[in-house]
Amino acid sequence: MVNGKEQFRANTWAKCYRFIQWHHKDGTLRETFPAPDVIAEVPTILEISFYDQEAFVGDYLVASISYDHGNYENLYWRVLVNNAEIFRDLSAARCHSYIKQQYQQGTLPVQEQLPEEVCNTGNEVMAQIFTECEKFGFNILDDGIYDNNAKLGEVGQTDGSWWFTRAADETQQRIPCDSALDAVWWLSMVETLPSIEPTFEELLDLPFEMLTALDWELLREYEPIAESRKLVTA
Repeated sequence: MVNGKEQFRANTWAKCYRFIQWHHKDGTLRETFPAPDVIAEVPTILEISFYDQEAFVGDYLVASISYDHGNYENLYWRVLVNNAEIFRDLSAARCHSYIKQQYQQGTLPVQEQLPEEVCNTGNEVMAQIFTECEKFGFNILDDGIYDNNAKLGEVGQTDGSWWFTRAADETQQRIPCDSALDAVWWLSMVETLPSIEPTFEELLDLPFEMLTALDWELLREYEPIAESRKLVTA
């Protein structure tokens, strides 16, 4: 292959190698690219999840790799630039090699950059959720967090604030919490406790510094009781 076009085909690697040698020596093999003074940096791969990875050069996203869940008759793994597929192969590793080769040759399409804050924050949030789910043995799928085949709910971060929703809650209300660990921990309690919400009296017995954001939210829900009992702060 020269510049992405087939020049010669044979039944062994050695014959292809000899073809390159002969035609390079007599000057008839078209050069791919002039040798650069400085070889381009090799992109590094950041794994968001097993099914989704991203290739970075420094802080710049150059391509994405994803598993095509809906296509079982074709090559499963694909390379995306600006959400457009440019390559497909049997494994993520081959997609990684393709990205690195095309980037160093200067033939990889230019990936439009998201605002740095949005891009970095999104990656960091996903990494934190993935790490905490691993501790509990949970799986992250497209529509939420699962324990085996049972959906527990979803975890996310909006404007710097963590939240989670329970799959059993038909309203899908976002419940605030302090961290990814806090959110996943609350989801882990769904299957083990008949009710994970402490009583009003139990919350009153806790020192203020031990109350989480969720505890304060529950206290606000107990407002009628609070009005009748009068919360006293030190």
